[in-house]
Amino acid sequence: MRKEEKIKVGISIGDLNGIGGEIVLKTLEDSRILDLCTPIIFASSKTLSFLKDHFKIELNFNTIHKAEQAIHGKINVVNLWKEAVDINFGTEDFNIGNYAIKSFTEATKELKKGYIDLLVTAPINKHSIQSDTFKFPGHTDYLNSKLDGNSLMFMVTESLKVGLLTDHVPVKDIASQITQDLIVSKINTIHETLKIDFAIRRPKIAVLGINPHTGDNGVIGTEDDTVLRPTLSMLRDSGKLVYGPYAADSFFGSNNYKSFDAIVATYHDQGLIPFKTLSFGQGVNFTAGLSKVRTSPDHGTAYEIAGQGVADHSSFAEALFTGISIVNNRASHEKLSANPLKKQPNKRSVKKSY
Repeated sequence: MRKEEKIKVGISIGDLNGIGGEIVLKTLEDSRILDLCTPIIFASSKTLSFLKDHFKIELNFNTIHKAEQAIHGKINVVNLWKEAVDINFGTEDFNIGNYAIKSFTEATKELKKGYIDLLVTAPINKHSIQSDTFKFPGHTDYLNSKLDGNSLMFMVTESLKVGLLTDHVPVKDIASQITQDLIVSKINTIHETLKIDFAIRRPKIAVLGINPHTGDNGVIGTEDDTVLRPTLSMLRDSGKLVYGPYAADSFFGSNNYKSFDAIVATYHDQGLIPFKTLSFGQGVNFTAGLSKVRTSPDHGTAYEIAGQGVADHSSFAEALFTGISIVNNRASHEKLSANPLKKQPNKRSVKKSY
């Protein structure tokens, strides 16, 4: 791969009082990263120098003012602020939240404009990022408002992929939000992302029930029978390999999940508890369904260990590698789909030679 073809990876720095800065720098400490991509961190050289010294990590930065100035073969830093930041590890701070959002929103602008090919986000504190100018529950909702498509939280590893019908929704509101339109939209998104972003030709998808034991024939709720089952049947009739609903309590423990390319959970904890139990530290949060690619690690700010130098950067590294793979898969799919007959010889115009 020529240098100019390297994927440009934008990195938002996350909550500076958490472990975000540490896991970003530990990931980039491996010099082989520069053979795979061109990193562009949205923060400031002064802040990153403080973090580098604190964690005793040897890195050199190329300071730039905008992403399009990034140089291949270097770790680039878009200098978003010049002042020193008062970092107090392990502490929630709205001022620190403002820096996290400045990093994230600037990176999103560059992603939308095409100056970066992939956005990898370090963890934020969803409370401290709230302000008069930013009123979103988190990364996913903001990206959905700025990019084309309909976002879907998709937690992935090599062997386990879990999507959600509802994500940051109070438990009391879950059943009322699960409609036929929502189910069709989310499963279509998962089906497409498996085909395009993960190069799976005929995805096989399992769907978990809304109620315990999928309602037990109406004894524990009717939503599985009146909404979920008919919709899944309709999707199967359209040619998709969609199965369920399955009782969630035994689905993962019985290893049934290994028979499918993806599992659709009806709400946040139903899907993320088993995912993180089975994959914590190796999982990646991928925002599927959007025109641009964003990934993040499967954990939060981890205030309890912030600043101690003991944070495991494996999930952030996996987010980086997974994002690169998805960008490459999308490019390959686009190339193949542009004109599928272009490379096929036209039999009527082929002359035999004797």
